[in-house]
Amino acid sequence: MFKPLSLYIGLRYTRAKRKNHFISFIALMSMSGIALGVAVLITVLSVMNGFDSHIRNRVFSMAPAVTVQAFTGQLNHWSAWQQKLKQINTLQAVAPFVSGQGLLRHLEQVEGVEVQGILPAQQNKINQLNQKIIRGSLSALTPKAFTIVLGEALANNLGVGIGDKVTLFIPKMSVSPAGILPRFKRFTVVGIFRAGNGFGFDQSLAFINLHDAQTLFLTGKAVSGINLKINNMYEAPKVTNEIVNKYPQLQVTDWTQTYGALFKAVALEKTMMFLILILIIAVAAFNLVSSLVMAVTDKQADIAILRTMGATPNLIMRIFMIQGSIIGVVGTILGLIGGIALALHVTDLVDWLQHILHKQLFQSSVYYLSYLPSELKISDVVKIALVALLLSLVATLYPAWRAARVQPAEALRYE
Repeated sequence: MFKPLSLYIGLRYTRAKRKNHFISFIALMSMSGIALGVAVLITVLSVMNGFDSHIRNRVFSMAPAVTVQAFTGQLNHWSAWQQKLKQINTLQAVAPFVSGQGLLRHLEQVEGVEVQGILPAQQNKINQLNQKIIRGSLSALTPKAFTIVLGEALANNLGVGIGDKVTLFIPKMSVSPAGILPRFKRFTVVGIFRAGNGFGFDQSLAFINLHDAQTLFLTGKAVSGINLKINNMYEAPKVTNEIVNKYPQLQVTDWTQTYGALFKAVALEKTMMFLILILIIAVAAFNLVSSLVMAVTDKQADIAILRTMGATPNLIMRIFMIQGSIIGVVGTILGLIGGIALALHVTDLVDWLQHILHKQLFQSSVYYLSYLPSELKISDVVKIALVALLLSLVATLYPAWRAARVQPAEALRYE
């Protein structure tokens, strides 16, 4: 005899063609609802993971993990500070910089800009600026040559290209026979970089050589600060606290203070989206309750016969729990297959849709990206599958409990 008996009868009830087609339809809709909810949830979370990953890469490719500065605005003896900071275990690289605000002018065009004086060889160890260069070269920022690298949007606004001259005005004054004049210097454009829209890197950043910046901003041998790169970007607050505790005379900031609110908002949005889309699976689970209750009503005679043959209430309860669980398991598996397939191909699908409609659905000026990214995470898939199975199992409890309470005499009275 097939054992366990509850599994055998539960499978039999699931496979059997019911006389009441409405019950079969409700069960099919429940299974479809679970599959749809699982597939949609996997796809949406994968897309949000893709956006999160691309935003993080865009920020981390330009922004330093930790920045060390002096409270006075100028950090003296920065070479000695570099050696002290290198003693931090998680530190990968350091790079000094001189920063300041200014105005860039070319012909009649004027644009505000944040100027950063850097050492190209050390800067390449901090971020991916060298990989963002689309024209020219970062290594062309040589001392006393007064060369400059601009963001693509900034270069387009000024109407300049490689080899063109731009004039940089800074908010410091020089005394001359003609009176007090703002300091300015002509620079030659030797590079243009593209970091992508969304964070203003392309529109507001310009890089010059560190020694040229020290000359222009009158800092002498001092620098504005030192940028640090660490092994794990998410340990930036920990490293910040370590430096502050060890060197309280330094002012230390990290990327979480500048961009942390954005990433918290993305994480919150992902959590809320998960909770909202779980409601799709919950609705399907309610449909499963309805279909099982009707199945219990339809099978009251069978339940009564089983009870008279010695079946216990627990056995009857397990039969209908198995029947409902099978619907939930099959729906979850179908949803996993569909969700994984859709998540892996959603970028191509949206590109195809844009091509058919001849319309750009995603503008980089609004969504940071001009396409729909997707990053499938196994942890999300496992979490969604467990939630779907748990809701399906919970949905079987009431119908199974109701089936276990069926009294044989009452059920067979009108048979």
